[in-house]
Amino acid sequence: MIPVGFFLLLLTAVGGETTCSYQDVLNYLNLTKDNELYSMTRPVKDHRQLTVVHLDVLLYAILDVNEIDQKFVPYVWVFMHWKNEHISWNSSEFCDIDQISIPTGILWKPDLMIEEMIEKDKAPPSPHLTISSSGDVTLLDDRVLVCYCWLHVYKFPFDVQSCNLSFKSVIHSIDEIWLDHFSSSSDATDWSREVTRIQNEWMFISITISNKTIEPFDNRQNVLIYTITMKRRSVLYIVNFILPVLFFLCLDFASFLISERGGEKLSFKVTVLLAVTVMQLILNEILPATSNRIPLIALYCIGIFALMLLSLLETIFVMYLLEKDSASQDNETDRDESLSEDCGDKGGKANSHSHEEKKKWNQCLCVCDVSADETPTELLKVSSSELTEVSAGFEKLSDELREVEKTLNLLLNSRKEEGKPGYWARKTTTINKVFFICYVTAAALFLLCMFFIWHNPH
Repeated sequence: MIPVGFFLLLLTAVGGETTCSYQDVLNYLNLTKDNELYSMTRPVKDHRQLTVVHLDVLLYAILDVNEIDQKFVPYVWVFMHWKNEHISWNSSEFCDIDQISIPTGILWKPDLMIEEMIEKDKAPPSPHLTISSSGDVTLLDDRVLVCYCWLHVYKFPFDVQSCNLSFKSVIHSIDEIWLDHFSSSSDATDWSREVTRIQNEWMFISITISNKTIEPFDNRQNVLIYTITMKRRSVLYIVNFILPVLFFLCLDFASFLISERGGEKLSFKVTVLLAVTVMQLILNEILPATSNRIPLIALYCIGIFALMLLSLLETIFVMYLLEKDSASQDNETDRDESLSEDCGDKGGKANSHSHEEKKKWNQCLCVCDVSADETPTELLKVSSSELTEVSAGFEKLSDELREVEKTLNLLLNSRKEEGKPGYWARKTTTINKVFFICYVTAAALFLLCMFFIWHNPH
């Protein structure tokens, strides 16, 4: 078998001419850096003819998604394909050279832009493009795009985000340039999954391609939209944020086993409440302030904070009742001492009255002895008068005793129940049981609602 190079040398030696270099094709097409004929205008023979630009975008990496600044930074490969009607050659005349690569500045390129871009492309542009013998031009370019993306963090960290890359011409209308996708949405998704290397926190799901027409400044243009859908990897947020807050709630449940007699329970609950506050401050640094709806994770923290705050208030109330019980017991002791002293005084008075009555009876007996000569009628008058005085004294004594009894009954019946030892302690036990049941029920219902809302796809 004769080598092709030897065959070409043989033809040249015989006197034939061959054109087997890329430069021969460029010379034939008159493509040089100094020749701006092909780079100035849209490559059509008739200006009424439409230039169809086939576009394809593949996602290579998701570099960053910034919720605070609402930024999306993907690394993509962009394929553009269009026809230049001024360029063509017969490949059989040039040793079957079917395509060549030339610098991008020599030929006309579509003036495509991405509407969502907020920073200049950081990747260097592709230095070459490829043209075929039929006039088809292909440009393969890789770009690091910094785009604006409205991130919906309502279901953070179980959120699914969709960011658009909207391609359109800068100045050409829909009658001059029409953008069309080269591959379907399913093909673009499959190819992107094959080439995707870096996803970091985000997991790529799919690419959806759509087309629409806009009219900026009375200039109808065609827009090709690539929607990149991705899902956040939520495992780290569950381990580092959601579970610790839930553990703090469990600690608050366990605090019901601590006695209210000392101040340990109150200080423990305050410490746990402050820990949840610190977690809320950390969350504030993650979530953007531009969200229209309060994120569910913020509601999760606020709900647990509210439950723990109610538990703290209940503990303060119970400690107040116990302190009230202790104060009532002290007052009862003081009251018993004062009453015993009063009863002693009253008893002394009663003894003095009985002594006086006894003295009067003795006097009466003496009168009876001394007045023996007096008549019985006189003696009867004297004794009856003495008996009247004695009965009046006994009535006075009984009235004083009734007054003391009435005072004691009023003091004892005014706070009959409150005055019993351990009354408020028994009441606080009931209050703790009822509150704990309501507290656990409310927390369980709250967590179930949060779980179903978080995992609801709509």
